[in-house]
Amino acid sequence: MIISTVVLVGVLFLAAFISYPSGFELRLTGYKIEGLTPFYPWICSIIGLVAGMIIAAFTEYVTSHSYGPVRELADSCKAGPASNVTIGLALGYMSTLVPVICIAITAFLSTKLLGFYGVAIAALGMLANLPLSLAIDGYGPISDNAGGIAEMAEMGP
Repeated sequence: MIISTVVLVGVLFLAAFISYPSGFELRLTGYKIEGLTPFYPWICSIIGLVAGMIIAAFTEYVTSHSYGPVRELADSCKAGPASNVTIGLALGYMSTLVPVICIAITAFLSTKLLGFYGVAIAALGMLANLPLSLAIDGYGPISDNAGGIAEMAEMGP
C-alpha cells in the first residue's frame, strides 16, 4: 500500500501537470477562483491519497487478528456474551473515529484549495489505491488455494 501510494504521488503529479493548463480559473456559484496552477488539484489528490492510506492502515489495525483490538475482543468472549457485546460495540464505535476525522480534514483542506471541485478530486485520490486493494483481496485466496493444491500434489498417493 505504501509503495503504491508513493508511485501514485508521481503519477498524479504527471496527470495534473499534463491535464491542467499552467494558469486556469475555477468558476463556482457566487465566486470565481483565479490564478490557479496544476499544483492545486495535485495537492487535493495527494490529500485524498494520504487520507485513504491512513484509513486503510487503521482498518487493517482494527480488523486484523494480528493486532490488539481483535485479540482483546476475542479474549472478552471468554468472560461471556455481555462483555463480548460491550467490547465489540465499543470497538465498532472506535473504528469509525479515524476515518471520520480523516474525511473531515480532507474535505476541509480541499474545500479551502478548490471548493467542492477540490473535494471531488480528493475523493478520487482516496479511491486511487482501490485497484491495488481489490487485486490483493482477489488474488490472495486464489494463491492460497493454489498453494494448498500444490501441497496435496506433492503428497501423492
